[in-house]
Amino acid sequence: MAVDLAMSVLVVDDSRTMGQIVRNLLRLIGFRNVDHVLDGATALARLQEQDYGLVVSDWNMQPMSGQMLLEKVRSNPQLQRIPFIMVTGESHQAIVTAAKAAGANQYIVKPFSGETLKNKIVAVLAPDTDKASNRITR
Repeated sequence: MAVDLAMSVLVVDDSRTMGQIVRNLLRLIGFRNVDHVLDGATALARLQEQDYGLVVSDWNMQPMSGQMLLEKVRSNPQLQRIPFIMVTGESHQAIVTAAKAAGANQYIVKPFSGETLKNKIVAVLAPDTDKASNRITR
């Protein structure tokens, strides 16, 4: 199974700069429909208004953290199946454990490369794909 690059992706990060970096990386990977919002509450509203195939969210945000957003997504029957990748500058095992317990499909520690993001996306969206070829087809 290849990754559908036409799917909509939602980037959630309270830093405009980091959000733009993630959007640019996603576009370089080949995703065409990438939105960015600055907070968890806006993200939750957007997720209820539009179909997204993937969420890439920062952990450290205010007033709603990435963990709180993830918990709300996972508790909502209409949203709970959306793949969710958590991004943070924190590499402490307790945070990784909390993100996984909250339902994150993958976890990325900043700074990261486009290749790392691509590998995490493939792991989430195309887990049966041959890892050696790491297929995202255009």
